[in-house]
Amino acid sequence: MTDQTLTAAEPAPAAAPRRRAPGRHLAGWLLALPLATVLGLFLVLPIIMIVIVSFWGATEFSIYPAFEFDNYAFLIGSDVTYRVFGNTIKYALITWAFTLLIGFTVAYFLAFHVRSLTWQIALFLLCTIPFWTSNIIRMISWIPFLGREGLANSALLSWGVIDRPLDWLLFSDFSVILAFVHLYTLFMVVPIFNTMMRIDRSLIEAAVDAGATGWQVVWHVIVPLTKPGIMIGTIFVVTLVMGDFITVRFMSGSQAANVGRLISNDIALLQYPSASATAVILLVTVLMVIGILLRFVDIRKEL
Repeated sequence: MTDQTLTAAEPAPAAAPRRRAPGRHLAGWLLALPLATVLGLFLVLPIIMIVIVSFWGATEFSIYPAFEFDNYAFLIGSDVTYRVFGNTIKYALITWAFTLLIGFTVAYFLAFHVRSLTWQIALFLLCTIPFWTSNIIRMISWIPFLGREGLANSALLSWGVIDRPLDWLLFSDFSVILAFVHLYTLFMVVPIFNTMMRIDRSLIEAAVDAGATGWQVVWHVIVPLTKPGIMIGTIFVVTLVMGDFITVRFMSGSQAANVGRLISNDIALLQYPSASATAVILLVTVLMVIGILLRFVDIRKEL
């Protein structure tokens, strides 16, 4: 066997692995630097300051830097804290249930019953018209409608449904939840509608051909495929409701409280360490809720 044959039989040397140029690695960090700087200055740094201040001490007339757990001990040992957090979670859960029901229904109608893309866009923009005004204006607009002499009581009295005005329509948990649902339903409609528009219609046709009823198609096909949008909307609604305080103040007539109002009252009394400690506990609670929600679905596929 000749040397030429041996040479031809030898395997070709493997190609050398490509090495990433140092300039490309540095360019990636430089591109991310502006956004990282903005997030660091306006998100991370304020949170760090809040955590630091939460350990400070305070008297009736001054605040002094320290490292003590008095603020957390007072909050954890107070029954008021548990009642306020329970009230906040109650508002969040009830609002979430109503916004999910309304948001899913509206998104389902727009995605599967409106055939024309033009009409889908037009009706979707129609849903956003109330959000062109201030949240406070839209919230306060319910007060003359729900009052004792408001349109709701006047209509019910004129129809003979009630004998006297209903007091629980305004300055109650009902009015607070109604305002929350009105303010935050769109945050549930948008992600669900966006997810539904990505569903392959052939899957629905296959389910119908297999003999599935309309409710079975919704429950076994559409709902599982819409889970990412539902989770995104849930995160929006729950976090917004748990951090809101102005709605509870106005719509309850200062008769109810949530964590946001507790923080607002501490700030009004210049008790910044106590307000910071409450804010830290609220932040941890919200992050725990988000962490639990993210275990049910991979939202990165939706983003």
